[in-house]
Amino acid sequence: MIGDEVRRARPGELPVVLDLATAFYAEDGFTTPVWQLRENLLVLLDSDSARVTVACRQNDEVLGFAITTLSFGLEYGRLAELEDLFVLPAHRRSGIGSALINDSADWARSRGCRALELVVAPNGANVDICSTTMHTKASQARADKS
Repeated sequence: MIGDEVRRARPGELPVVLDLATAFYAEDGFTTPVWQLRENLLVLLDSDSARVTVACRQNDEVLGFAITTLSFGLEYGRLAELEDLFVLPAHRRSGIGSALINDSADWARSRGCRALELVVAPNGANVDICSTTMHTKASQARADKS
């Protein structure tokens, strides 16, 4: 990712983030209509409890995005969920996805979160939640139950 940057998406970047989200949902087989993605992105871009992040080149060409939201639960208290992560196919395996995940984790920590949950939905099937906590004890306990 040399020369690239990860930052909060700007409100004017709605069209490019929407294009990426549409490509992501099509690739994974989700059927959410584009109008609904657009409405939800508008809310997320303006929310204090969500972070829409883009990875871009120095010329502001957007190569990928991530969406992380805050919630509160019994086990961890305040936690964050990395709901969406997409990198353009031509730019995968270049560190962009890792940079987006690290940004989500940093943002979660800055908001006092004790856990970051990652939603994994390969090709739109069987959504699993992988909890990447700020510590690994909970992950091991879940693995022991399997």
